[in-house]
Amino acid sequence: MTVKDKNITEVIKLATPTREEIKQVLNQFVDEMLTQDEQLKAAPVRKPADASIRQKIAAKPIPREGRPLTTAVSEMLTDIYAYGDNMRHPRHFGFVPGPSSLVSWLGDVLSSAYNVHAAEWTVSPTAVEIEQKLVRWFCDKVGYGPKASGVFVSGGSMATLTALVAARHKILTPENQHLGTAYISNQTHSSVIKDLHVIGLSDRQIRKIPVDADFRLDVNALKKTIMQDKANGAIPFLVIATAGTTNTGSIDPLKDITAICRNFNMWLHVDGAFGASILLSQRYRHVLDGIAAADSVSWDGHKWLFQTYSSSMVLVKDKADLLNSYYAHPEYLKDLESKHAHFNPADMSIELTRPARALKLWLTLQVLGSDKIGATIDHGVEMTQYAEKVLRNVPQVEITSPAQLAMITFRYAPQNLSEAQQDELNQQISQKMLATGFAGVYTTELNGHKVLRLCIINPNTAETDIKATIQKLTQICQNLVQQHRIAVGQN
Repeated sequence: MTVKDKNITEVIKLATPTREEIKQVLNQFVDEMLTQDEQLKAAPVRKPADASIRQKIAAKPIPREGRPLTTAVSEMLTDIYAYGDNMRHPRHFGFVPGPSSLVSWLGDVLSSAYNVHAAEWTVSPTAVEIEQKLVRWFCDKVGYGPKASGVFVSGGSMATLTALVAARHKILTPENQHLGTAYISNQTHSSVIKDLHVIGLSDRQIRKIPVDADFRLDVNALKKTIMQDKANGAIPFLVIATAGTTNTGSIDPLKDITAICRNFNMWLHVDGAFGASILLSQRYRHVLDGIAAADSVSWDGHKWLFQTYSSSMVLVKDKADLLNSYYAHPEYLKDLESKHAHFNPADMSIELTRPARALKLWLTLQVLGSDKIGATIDHGVEMTQYAEKVLRNVPQVEITSPAQLAMITFRYAPQNLSEAQQDELNQQISQKMLATGFAGVYTTELNGHKVLRLCIINPNTAETDIKATIQKLTQICQNLVQQHRIAVGQN
């Protein structure tokens, strides 16, 4: 070793925390994390970061020389991780990406520690084997046959994008792509429109189909629009149905949509980012009857499978559709069935550099078992049904969409307020509730009105949490009206 090499080695050694320092920080962090988990119900659901905190972070420099590990980690815990919404909280009902299992967290720690690169068999044969085994298991849950496959991706947006590229590649050509039209509902997740833009469709090629009274895609309007487009020279090639919409938990009529797609030779993708997890429930899986006919399905683990970010899957009925779209050497496909039982995940998706996202879900299923996961999903459905029962006994509450999967929407609608005033009232109720830190209740819009939404997927949410949350919402409503913060009687 030369003097120069020795000096470089010494610099690196000095810049790296010692084994004892890392061990100390890890032990302290694990103890703190587990303590927080035990005391979760007593903690607020969110901690806003005021301007002083944001300014403090913005003013933090990138140091030329390193700082002690314990100092840097302590600052991250107190100045960064401590703020924002705590979606692990049993009374956080605001968003679908919900509570992560501590087992998934541990799996994430393990995979990060080993820094597994899960793009191909040669580099990570066991990690890829686990991914394909899980993909096959979830394909079976959907009802797919032996040709099915899929890959893990970062989230629902990427899962849908991966499928839409395959749909475009299979049905359209470069010459007629400008004529292709895709069909969604006005309740389809906003990320889908971004995905459609990414695959080359303009807004004039995207049709937003109205929904019925249950906020499901109107199949009669869908069929009529497709026929009009064909008559005008367009090429209808894709319908995106939703299994569990973000607003209401509604499930589009999958069997009817499938019949339309088969009649017009169209690809059917089902956005099951949230709702596909109901397939693990023995009691409620029937609500997704017909999903097996879809050409592709997106399914998020970090929603109702209680995984840390990020964990999502795209599943396809025929793995050749992904290989045709993403593999760089088409001759590879000539002997698809006879010579190649296994495929590199990188050959079936956009990513080449990719983490081993499947391993933490594998660990979760190994430790908890699929029956317990299914029972936990049942719990979310039944807690939402309980919430509806409580709400129906609250004066001046309108149920705007009943309990579906783990979602319910409602609004406080005092008769002496105009609709505009009712919208403002419900907005303020949400803001006041969030300010208390007691529960995370946000608003959405349905039929042009501001409504409150509860998404109840946390396995630790109890009936007492739901009842107490509704009582507090009602009290906030009464206080707002009594204090004339809503201009009663004015337009």
